[in-house]
Amino acid sequence: MHRRILLTVAYDGTDFHGFAYQEGVRTVEGELARALAEATGEQPEITGASRTDTGVHALGNLACFDTASTIPPERFAVALDQYLPEDLRVITSEEVSPDFHPRKTGWSKTYEYRILNTPRPEPMLRRTTYHYRSALDVPAMHEAAQFLTGTHDFTSFCSVHSLSPTRKRTIYECSVTAAEAGTHLPSPGSLIVIRVTGSGFLYHMVRIIAGTLLDVGTGRLQPAVIRDILESRDRTLAGRTAEPQGLVLLGYQKGETQCSTDS
Repeated sequence: MHRRILLTVAYDGTDFHGFAYQEGVRTVEGELARALAEATGEQPEITGASRTDTGVHALGNLACFDTASTIPPERFAVALDQYLPEDLRVITSEEVSPDFHPRKTGWSKTYEYRILNTPRPEPMLRRTTYHYRSALDVPAMHEAAQFLTGTHDFTSFCSVHSLSPTRKRTIYECSVTAAEAGTHLPSPGSLIVIRVTGSGFLYHMVRIIAGTLLDVGTGRLQPAVIRDILESRDRTLAGRTAEPQGLVLLGYQKGETQCSTDS
C-alpha cells in the first residue's frame, strides 16, 4: 500500500542549480531522490512546491512523494539524514492524503530578500545576503513596498521567460526593515530585510521587487512610482533582477489563497 509523504526541507542554495531536477547538475530534487532511493530502495517521483532558482535558499520548502516503505512517516526526516549532504536537510515529514499536491494547497508563502548594506563585504554573510555598498533609505523603500500589496497584474515584476498564463497575484504583506542586531552584523541596521507574503509568485518576481526597491533606496525612483510601474505592465520600467544569494523562501502558511506554480 502506497502512502504520500510530505517533506519540509531547508537548504543553502549556493551550490545547487535550483530545486528542480536537471540532468548532469546538482539540484535539491536530485539529492532528495538519491537519498530516498538509498533509504527505501525505491525510485520515487518527487513533486516540489517551489522550484527555487540557482543560488536561492529555503528554510521551509515543500516536497512530496509516494512510497510503499514501512518507515513511519514522521521518521523520514531522521532516516534521510545519513544520505543527505550537509547543505540540505529534511526538517519535518508527515503523511498527507493521496490527492495532496504541494503546488495546489491554497497556502500563502513568504520570502525574504536580505541586503547587507555596508561599505565593505562581510565574509560570514556572503552566501546568504546581497552586499550593497551605497547607503539606502529604508523608510522610502518600505513606503514603496506598500504600493505592491493587494491584487495586481505583476507583468512589470515578472521575467519575460515566465510561462504562467496569468500575471495576476495577491500580495498580503510587503515590508522593508533594518535589523537592529544579529550574529556577524558589522553594525546595527546594516542588514536590510525585504519580506513579502503572497498567494504565489511569478518567475523572478521577488528578485525584481528587490531590485526595484533598491532603486527607491538609492533615490533613483520615488516610492509612488511603484504604482505607475504596476499599471504600465512594462518590465523595462521596473528595476533589475537582484542577485539570487539574498533570497530565502521562509515557508508556507495555511489560508484561503490561490497559489501560483511559477515559484
